[in-house]
Amino acid sequence: MSGTSEALTPPTDAVAPIRHPDAPAPGELLGAHYDQCFGCGGAQPHGLHLEARAGEGVSLTAEFTVRSAHQGAPGLAHGGVLATALDETLGSLNWLLRTIAVTGRLETDFVRPVPVGTVLHLEAEVTAVAGRKIYSRATGRIGGPEGSVAVRAGAVFIEVKVDHFVDNGRPQEIRAAMEDPDQVRRARAFEVNP
Repeated sequence: MSGTSEALTPPTDAVAPIRHPDAPAPGELLGAHYDQCFGCGGAQPHGLHLEARAGEGVSLTAEFTVRSAHQGAPGLAHGGVLATALDETLGSLNWLLRTIAVTGRLETDFVRPVPVGTVLHLEAEVTAVAGRKIYSRATGRIGGPEGSVAVRAGAVFIEVKVDHFVDNGRPQEIRAAMEDPDQVRRARAFEVNP
């Protein structure tokens, strides 16, 4: 990112991220962490339906198609939707660490407009870990995975316990997620976002 703030600079005692041994294999589709998630959930009619695939190390690639429901200015993606796509992509990295974490800070650079109908190709990686803080960055391109940079972001995620969601979420959704018989879906439901 150009002009990265001090808050996104890992401290000198930060360590390199370590991919969890049970993380999805490179190339494997991560799937939605929660069906109702606006970023990746299939049950959201106007959601992004972002699809992420595990990469090498602690990295991934993702894609989403900008639809009419995602407009800000006529024919162009809303900046908030693009920031959401970056946040969702960066948050998905935490599944490769098998860490429950929430967005602590997200800084976004909007480089060029993204037209409706465009596929945004995203790539993201965790750059460092310091205590409960996870530092990461992402880039979104149009015109293909090697196309023009449209958006960039840097983020800090904060590791939390599942109590964070239980104490702050709406009880009926929390109960439904915790009662899901699928252990992976149950674990992933609480993986990202504040």
